[in-house]
Amino acid sequence: MRTLFSTAALHPREAFDRWREALIEQGMPVEQHRLDETPFKAKLTVARVGPLVMTSLAQAAMRTEATPSLIRRCADQDRVDVLIKIAGVSRRIQEGQESVQRPGDLVVYDRRPSARISCADSQTLVLTLPRKRLEDVLGPTRLYASLTIGADLASTRLATSFITNLIRLRDQIPLDVATRMVGIGTDLIMASIAERLAKDVPRPLHGTVVVQRAKAHVEANLGDPALDPPQLAAATGVSLRRLQELFHARGQHISEYIWHRRLEAAGKRLTDPGCAHLPVGILAFNCGFSSQAHFSKRFKAHFGLPPREYRHAALMKVPCASPDLGLARHKAIGAPPRQ
Repeated sequence: MRTLFSTAALHPREAFDRWREALIEQGMPVEQHRLDETPFKAKLTVARVGPLVMTSLAQAAMRTEATPSLIRRCADQDRVDVLIKIAGVSRRIQEGQESVQRPGDLVVYDRRPSARISCADSQTLVLTLPRKRLEDVLGPTRLYASLTIGADLASTRLATSFITNLIRLRDQIPLDVATRMVGIGTDLIMASIAERLAKDVPRPLHGTVVVQRAKAHVEANLGDPALDPPQLAAATGVSLRRLQELFHARGQHISEYIWHRRLEAAGKRLTDPGCAHLPVGILAFNCGFSSQAHFSKRFKAHFGLPPREYRHAALMKVPCASPDLGLARHKAIGAPPRQ
C-alpha cells in the first residue's frame, strides 16, 4: 500500500496535529482526542483495486468522534465505509448503542454522528463503498451500521480473507479482472452482514432479514448456473415454501428475481469498456447463463435489443435511430430497470 502520511519523521510535538489535518484532507470527517501521553505514532496508507479505494489506519490509543458539523462539511452521504479490524480492539458508540470490534471483525460506518475508542497499536482497514449497492440488497444502513460482524462467522472470515488477498495481489490483476473481483468482495461483505442480521433479529423483522440474506446470496452467486429457488432456500436456511411466501409478500417471485439480477449484471458488463474485449458468450456464462441462445432471448425481452446491439449502442454511443435504440442507450447509462 502507498503511504500518504506517517509520523515517523515528525517532531513529537507536531505529530498529532499533523495527523488530524491529514485525516480531514482525506475526507474523513472525524475529530480525535489522545488517550495517553506516550509519543504519538500513526500511519495512513492507501491502495486502489479497480474502482475500490482502501485505506489503512494505524494509530495510538484514541477517541475518534464523527461530529455533526464535520459530517456536514466533509462526508459524502452517497458512500459508506466498511471497517475491517486488523489489530487491536475498538469500541464504537452510535445513538446509544455500543459494539466492540476485535481483529477479523468488520463493521459498517454510515457517516452519522458516532464515537470510537481504540486501544494502542490499533490498525483498521477502511473500504469505501456505494451506499446504494448495500441498501439495494440489505435495506437502510441504519439497520446494521455499527453492528459488529464477527470473525466467528465463516462468511466474515471469507470476506476479510478475500479483501486482504485482493490487496496483496492487486499489482498482478488486470483492471477488468480487478473490477469484477471488487464486485465479488462487496458481495461477500453483504452476505456476511446478512448472516449476522439473521442471528438475533426480532421475530417481526425475521422475514425481511431472510429476504435480504437471500438477495445477498444471489448477488454473491450470480455466476453459478445451478443457482435456483431450492438451492437459494437451502443456503438461506429456510424451506422453499417459506422463502416463496416471503418473496410473494413483497410482490416478487424467486426465479424471476434471480433472472432479473443476472440480466442486470450482464447489461452492466456489456456497457463496461473494461469488458469490451470479452465475447458475449463469456459474459453470459459469467452471469449464470448456460446457453447463449437462452441468454440472447431473455436479454432482448428485458432490454429491447439483442446483446450485441445493446453493447454497440452503449459503447459506440451511436445516434438513436429508433425508439428501441434510444431505450437501449437510456438503459446503458443507468436508467432504472424495466419492471
